[in-house]
Amino acid sequence: MNIKNHPCFNPNACKSYGRVHLPVAPRCNIQCNFCNRKFDCVNESRPGVTSGILKPFQAMEYLDRVMARKKNISVVGIAGPGDPFANPEETLTTIEMVNKKYPDILLCLATNGLNLPDYLDEVAKVNVSHVSVTINAVDPTISEKIYAWVRSGKKSLPPGKGARLLLEKQMESVAGLKERGIIVKVNTIVLPGINDHHVVDIAKKMAEMEVDLFNCMPYYPNEGSNFSHLEEPSKKEIAGIQAAAQKHIPQMMHCKRCRADAVGMLDDKPDLTLLTSLRECASLEEPAEIEIKTPAAPYVAVATREGVLVNQHLGEATELAIYDTSEEELILVEQRRISKSGGPGARWHTLAEQLKDCHLILVSGVGDVPRNVLTEEGFEILMVNGLIQEVVDAVKSKQNINHFIKRAPLTCNAECSGTGMGCM
Repeated sequence: MNIKNHPCFNPNACKSYGRVHLPVAPRCNIQCNFCNRKFDCVNESRPGVTSGILKPFQAMEYLDRVMARKKNISVVGIAGPGDPFANPEETLTTIEMVNKKYPDILLCLATNGLNLPDYLDEVAKVNVSHVSVTINAVDPTISEKIYAWVRSGKKSLPPGKGARLLLEKQMESVAGLKERGIIVKVNTIVLPGINDHHVVDIAKKMAEMEVDLFNCMPYYPNEGSNFSHLEEPSKKEIAGIQAAAQKHIPQMMHCKRCRADAVGMLDDKPDLTLLTSLRECASLEEPAEIEIKTPAAPYVAVATREGVLVNQHLGEATELAIYDTSEEELILVEQRRISKSGGPGARWHTLAEQLKDCHLILVSGVGDVPRNVLTEEGFEILMVNGLIQEVVDAVKSKQNINHFIKRAPLTCNAECSGTGMGCM
């Protein structure tokens, strides 16, 4: 699917293609003075509003229903109703699930950018192609008028400190996205008397950072917010700001101030059937997890001189024969060189890493140090003498193997049956 099919980034695409926002991110990490989020207002079309909150598995069920009903969905996005990266686990899990099931769909995120720098690599890894970052000021003295608080970790910062941190992280986010080849749109909420005179400065800065698209979004009055007394900017005022900003950076002129659960084409009226589906999916119970036991590591490591008998002390071995025991006949996988370097204990931790695909080690002798280290690492070690095939058959069928057991195992630094190197 071509990136030109994103209805928000391409005005021509909005005539043919739709999008769906999955509301899996309820928490927010900043408090905007213009925001009063509501989750159940069907008649409001603005960011931060949704009729339900979905968990990732619920979002996938809802998406399946959307895709069955709407055949022109080209974009799956997460735009809240809080911030995607105040809910990173839910956001990235959902995006990864969508990417696996619908690999041709465009993936989009909308964020304030505060926590995004910590997840830039993950965003690129799951093939997110478009990100919108809301930046309402590039001057902290203006920004501090817009935010009541900004949360850094578990600490809420006051407007002054919070505004400076937010701006720093937003700049880092935009730069990081562009470095990773992700298409970036910057949204600026035009707030009369607060930042309306500053929007062109934001546009200039974003142009310098090679942002792809700039969106001047008129403030929508929200009852109960700190800025509820502000009036919505007129179309003429917005047009003037857009014209001035357009001298520096391409403008998005067709924004519909989408809800966090928006679905369909930008001009579509609310789909009551899908609204009902959203609410139904939000009440779904998570299916019980099926416990899948990881099978034991499939191979056996054998200390052998000629590949027929178990007849070598672990301390003198320079390589171990690795066998696959899953079939009736043993299959030699490889002769695996093993490390003989490292101080006491270190060598055997290295060996444990080298043998992580093995569950059993057959040797004619082993010292206390390697036996203790390898046993703690989860390996079963048998000190035996005999034909490799016969020993393995007896172990697999849980037969008595006493007749294979070596009666006088060597201890570390004791006389070796081979080179006498011991097994430090």
